[in-house]
Amino acid sequence: MKSNQYLRLLLFLLLIAGVVAVLLNRDLFDINAIKASLDKLGIYAPVMFIGLYIIGTLFFLPGSLLTLAGGALFGPWLGTLYNLTGATLGATLAFMLSRYIGSEWVQQKASRILQKLLDGVEAEGWRFIAFVRLVPLFPFNLLNYALGLTRIKLIPYMLTTWICMLPGGFAYTWLGHAGSEAASGSKNTMQNILIAIALLAIVVYIPRVLKKFKNTPDQSPSD
Repeated sequence: MKSNQYLRLLLFLLLIAGVVAVLLNRDLFDINAIKASLDKLGIYAPVMFIGLYIIGTLFFLPGSLLTLAGGALFGPWLGTLYNLTGATLGATLAFMLSRYIGSEWVQQKASRILQKLLDGVEAEGWRFIAFVRLVPLFPFNLLNYALGLTRIKLIPYMLTTWICMLPGGFAYTWLGHAGSEAASGSKNTMQNILIAIALLAIVVYIPRVLKKFKNTPDQSPSD
């Protein structure tokens, strides 16, 4: 067995161990615990939060939990920036790990049906990534690893992921901010809640718009 095969096996085992550890200790991860821990770090809190988001993405910690915590900690604007940065970096690292560990095996062992699916994803390229980020039909963490098994290029993957996660990320970040404001008894609580509801409604409506746009036939100019 070659040295790089040993390294792939080691990375795979470490990944599994991390996922199991998160699952066994998932009760320790909640918004209040994250907020209490990071509140003590002062100016280093954003860096530590982004690092936590990266680790959480790799080890299947629910992204919605971290996004809400980002809004509660840093507000809607900076919270969105930190959430998207952590989510995109985590998604990229998962993508690269999956490609390094498993893409060669998939190419050798993939069934005809799986290969056809992978070819279809690759043919769509960034458009497929945009669709699954805007319309989250598949679990975010699992999708990052699945896309790493394709031959989609890294830079389009990163850029499309960041841009197309923005609407949902902003909505959930604002929801976390609204929850924090409500808990503190802020006078703007109702306003923040209404904004969060409106943003979530827009995110929910995006799939309908995309479907309608996709089903609209191209109109060629008449002679």
